[in-house]
Amino acid sequence: MRRALILAALLIAAPASAAGKAGDPGTNVEMPFLIAPMSKDGKLLGYAYISSKLVASSQAAALDIRGKLVFIQDAFVRDVNAAGIATGADPTVADPNLLASRLVADARKVVGSAKVVRVIFGDGDKDTGIVFSPLHQAQAPAKP
Repeated sequence: MRRALILAALLIAAPASAAGKAGDPGTNVEMPFLIAPMSKDGKLLGYAYISSKLVASSQAAALDIRGKLVFIQDAFVRDVNAAGIATGADPTVADPNLLASRLVADARKVVGSAKVVRVIFGDGDKDTGIVFSPLHQAQAPAKP
C-alpha cells in the first residue's frame, strides 16, 4: 500500500517536471516583441529583436502578469536601453542568460517575486527568440 502511494505521487509529479522549459498550461504569458539597441564604443550597430514569454507560478499569477503587462514591458524597454545585452566577445550577439536574469528581476519588481518563475526566449528549444538585425545591410553576417 505504501509503495502504491509513493508510485502514485511520482506519477502525479511527473507531468509537472516533464513540462521542461514551458510552464503548465495557462501559466505562459506572451510578451510583446522587445527591441534592444546593440552598440560598440557608442556606435549603434543594429537592433536585437526579442520574442519572449514569462512563466508564471500559477494561473492566477499569470492573470496578474497579464494585468500589468504594459508596466512590465515598460520596465523591459527601460532596462535594455539603459545597459547593453551583448556578450563581451561580440557586440552583435545577445547574452541570453544575462538578459533573462535582468528581465525576470524587472518583472518581479512589477508583480512580485513569487509570481514570475522565469523567462523563455523564442520557443525555448530551437528558436532562440533573439535575432540581430544590422543597421546597415553591408554589416550583415554571411549566411552559411
